[in-house]
Amino acid sequence: MSVNRLAAAALVLVLSACSDRSAQVASPNAAELARAVSISTVQLRSMARSLAASGLLVSREEASVGTELSGFVVKDVLVEEGAVVNAGAVLAILDSELLAAKIAQAAARLAQADAHAKLAMSDAARVENVKDSNVFSKEHIENRLAQAEIAKAEWRAANAQLNELRTQEKRMRIRAPVSGLILERTVNPGDVANSAQVMFRMARDSLLELEAEIPEAGIGQLSLGQVATVSLPSGPELQGEVRLISPRIDPQTKLGRVRVSLPLDPALREGGFARVVFSREATPVPAVPEKAVQFEAGGPLLVIMDEHNRAKRVAIRTGVRADGFVAIVDGPDIGSRVVLGGGAFLLDGDLIDPMQNGELAADTYSEAAR
Repeated sequence: MSVNRLAAAALVLVLSACSDRSAQVASPNAAELARAVSISTVQLRSMARSLAASGLLVSREEASVGTELSGFVVKDVLVEEGAVVNAGAVLAILDSELLAAKIAQAAARLAQADAHAKLAMSDAARVENVKDSNVFSKEHIENRLAQAEIAKAEWRAANAQLNELRTQEKRMRIRAPVSGLILERTVNPGDVANSAQVMFRMARDSLLELEAEIPEAGIGQLSLGQVATVSLPSGPELQGEVRLISPRIDPQTKLGRVRVSLPLDPALREGGFARVVFSREATPVPAVPEKAVQFEAGGPLLVIMDEHNRAKRVAIRTGVRADGFVAIVDGPDIGSRVVLGGGAFLLDGDLIDPMQNGELAADTYSEAAR
């Protein structure tokens, strides 16, 4: 009987020792489940909404300069590209030698018509005075009066022709219709003028502006008068403002046109490339550090830490980025704790050992971890 009791006691001691050893092995494994990661919080930050785009520098209002006359030789060109001229300035001169001969002929015809008209009117006046005396027949009187009217009509036609030629003479000098910058010259001395030809292209008042194409989703964020910063490839940055927002979206590209007015600056070149950033007044918005945001096939997400120090993956919608932070349009509440480093290796429900600024957090929820 005593032997059986001793055997039973020995068996209990063996089982107890095995249980203690298993507990010692299990404890380290349980501790490994808590991952030490850096955390931050969703916080309110003043962030300015901005929208970046690119485009080309164009004339705010372009004037095309040519002539209505055809067949005349260009005698001289007085300006080069890049010149700034006033309205009415002479840009080119056509050879008027042929026109001068036509004007002389027209003046002679007018003088002839004038003499004819005076004679006819004099005859008409004489027969008009004696029409009641039966000296001339009624037919003769009507004929003289008709001849006078014909002579006056011929004089008016000759005078109109002469005035037309004199108007052409004035237009032998190609003048600037507006003040501004000569962007392009396509005419040279010796060319034959053509009414369909554009001889000069001008930027009215020398004003250039940026024309950018904005995605349909972004164009609704812009407003007239909004401040914009335009960066040129050569380095300078210019402050402008939104002058025009097109009411039309291209059905193929889904882009809309926006014009940004710019100040006068010699660095601006028509046709050049530029980048623009449209900014709005900074407003407080929920934001997290950029390194807290993860990207997967389903979109951006955050790993947040709940009250039990457990990981939870939450899908979000992001907004603007500035100074290392990302605005959260749709996501966890302000004050929520988010994982910064190592979040990509956490699954929902994983235990977290929180760190702030690289050190263990003061509040580690030790009881929940145990």
